[in-house]
Amino acid sequence: MRKRSVTIDGHRTSISLEDAFWTELSGLARARGLSLNALVAEIDHARGAPQSVNTGGNLSSALRLHVLEELKKAQRD
Repeated sequence: MRKRSVTIDGHRTSISLEDAFWTELSGLARARGLSLNALVAEIDHARGAPQSVNTGGNLSSALRLHVLEELKKAQRD
């Protein structure tokens, strides 16, 4: 488990995730031409949206679910 600080809307917050999730998130951000902070902020903003699978949980859970969804999507393609 690794704790990292990220900035979301100008506010610093710490997130604890397993190294494998940090690695996947970094790869997803890089593939989209985003910084890790920008991707985390995007996921954070989306987790309140009604159509999001990431609703209702904390940010760490939302990040894990995002990675899982992206991996499943890539597997279908």
